Amino acid sequence: MTLVWAALAFAALVSLSSPAARAQEGEPVVIDSVIAQVNGDVVMLSTLKREMKEAIEAFKQQGVPEAKATEEVTKRQPELIASLINEVLLVQRGKELNITEEVETEINREMARVMKEQNFQSISQMEDAMRREGLDPATIRNTLRTQYMKNAVLSREVDMKIYFRPGMDELKKYYEQHKDKFRKPETITLSEIFLSFAGKSEVDVRAKAQELLRQLKAGADFKTLAAANSERTDQQGNRVAVQSGGRVGTFAVPDLKPEFADSIKSVPAGGVTDIIRSDEGIQILRVDERAAASDPKAFDEEQVRQAITIESREKERTEYMKTLRKDAYIKLADEYKATVGPLITPDAPAATSTNSKPEAEGNKKP
Repeated sequence: MTLVWAALAFAALVSLSSPAARAQEGEPVVIDSVIAQVNGDVVMLSTLKREMKEAIEAFKQQGVPEAKATEEVTKRQPELIASLINEVLLVQRGKELNITEEVETEINREMARVMKEQNFQSISQMEDAMRREGLDPATIRNTLRTQYMKNAVLSREVDMKIYFRPGMDELKKYYEQHKDKFRKPETITLSEIFLSFAGKSEVDVRAKAQELLRQLKAGADFKTLAAANSERTDQQGNRVAVQSGGRVGTFAVPDLKPEFADSIKSVPAGGVTDIIRSDEGIQILRVDERAAASDPKAFDEEQVRQAITIESREKERTEYMKTLRKDAYIKLADEYKATVGPLITPDAPAATSTNSKPEAEGNKKP
C-alpha cells in the first residue's frame, strides 16, 4: 500500500469512528471513499456521485424521465469512472508539460468574456452574482481548469502531431481521393415543439401534438405555439422555448439522425414535419431555412490537414490514453475491479471525450 493510499484509508477510518459519521441506529455510514488511486492523485466517490448527478440532469433536460435517466447513468457508472481516471491522467500530463500557466490564461479569458457578455463591470461583481445564484466561482474555475487542461494536452500530444505529419504529396493525394469531404453540405435550420411523455399518457400527448400540428398547418405562428407548449427545459428547469421560440440550431443535413433526416427531407423552408415519436416524447420540427450544398473548393492545405486530423484523432487519442494508463500506477478499490478494470487495461478502448458525461439516447436534439 502506498503512502497516499494508506493515508486516505486511515483518514476514512478516523471519519467512520466519529459520532457525526454514524447513523441514528449506530451503524457507520461512509462519508467518502477512494475509488481509484492514479499515480499520486485519487478519484473519490463524491466526485463520481457529482458526475452521475450532472449526467442524470443532462438526460432530464432532453426529456428523459428521472427514473430512466437514473437507470441509464447507473448502468454507465464503470464508463464514468474510467473517464474520471483518464481525466486525472490528462491533468497530470498537462502539469508535466508545464502548460498550467497557459490554461490559467484561457480560464481568465473565458471569465472575462462571460463578464462582458453578461454586462458585469468586474470579475468580482460577476462572482458575487454567481454566489447569490448558489454557484461557487472556485468550483466553476476548477471545472474549466480541468476541461482546458484535457483539451490542451490532447491537442498538443495528439492532434497537432496528426496535423503536421502528412507531406504535400500525401495531402494532395488525400484531397483527390476524398473530394466529397470538401463539398459544403446542405444545411438546415430547425425549430421544435417537444411534448414529453413524463407523467402523461401517450394517447393524451399524441392528441395534443395532433392539435398543435393542425393549428400550424392552418397558419398559426410556430414561435408562439412553441413558447406556450414546448416542454424542453434547461439545467435550471426553465422551458427553453419561452425565450427561443423553439429554435434548435443549424445542422449539416448528412449529420442528422435518420429519423430526423427522413422527416424533413421534403419539407420546404417555412414548413413543418408530421409528429416524430421517440421513447421520451413527441416532436414537431419546423424548417426555418435551407442552404444548398456547394461543390468542393480548390485544394486548400489547411482544410485537408484539418480533415485528416478529424478523421484520425479519435483512434489516435484512444491509443494515447492506453499509453498514459500503461505507464501509470492505477489501483482500483476492490468493489470496482471487476467492472472498471477491463475498461482501463492497456488493450481496452477509452473514452477520450473532453466531456465525460454520457450522451442521452432517444429524444436528442437533431
